[in-house]
Amino acid sequence: MTDQASDPSASREQNPKTKDREGWIERGVAIRAGFYIFGTHLFAGFVWLLFYLGEHAHK
Repeated sequence: MTDQASDPSASREQNPKTKDREGWIERGVAIRAGFYIFGTHLFAGFVWLLFYLGEHAHK
C-alpha cells in the first residue's frame, strides 16, 4: 500500500500550482526558442546581405 501523502509524484499531479508552473516553464522555453530561431535567421540574413553587397560592389 502506498500513501498519497508519502508519494511525491501523486501529490505533484494533484497540485494545480505545479501544473501552472510547468505551463509557465514550457511557455518560457517556447519563447526563448522563438527568439533564438528569429535571431539566427536575422543574423543569417545580415550575412547574406553582406555577401550580396560585396558581390555587386563596383570597383
